[in-house]
Amino acid sequence: MKFVELNTFLKINLVVSSGGEAKRLIRSEQVKVNGEIETRNKRKLIAGDKVLIGDNLFIVTDNVCKKEV
Repeated sequence: MKFVELNTFLKINLVVSSGGEAKRLIRSEQVKVNGEIETRNKRKLIAGDKVLIGDNLFIVTDNVCKKEV
């Protein structure tokens, strides 16, 4: 099963520009995965997971990480 770590996902989608910035954002409790606050940098995301940051919703797919408007 394919997965992507949350910190990498944030960098791929240009939410953050570095690993350190991703870590700070995640630890600040501003990131929700599937409706729950997530504070683990290396949380494994799989297809179908939903990541919410502020008003921005991202859905993880097998090949592409899509941002929903």
